[in-house]
Amino acid sequence: MTPPRREEDGIPRARRVVTAPPGGTLREEEWSGANEAMAEKLRSKDLGRRARDLGMELRHSDSGYALIDAARKHVDDRSDLSLNEVESRLKRG
Repeated sequence: MTPPRREEDGIPRARRVVTAPPGGTLREEEWSGANEAMAEKLRSKDLGRRARDLGMELRHSDSGYALIDAARKHVDDRSDLSLNEVESRLKRG
């Protein structure tokens, strides 16, 4: 049987609640940002599948999204499309 622990035995330990650093984000803000990023990723994957079904390829860069046709050319000569613009372009066929 072990004796009950006493606070003055051994190395002293501080017990504090960890808070966000000054200027840091709250935990809830980080989760919502992750959810938005995941929703965008899933949407782009879905649009990529729809583009492949139409014989095109969806690519992403720092400037935005681009649709590439079978001749390896940019559709509408643009490489800065938003996901909404890609979706409307795919609906047109």
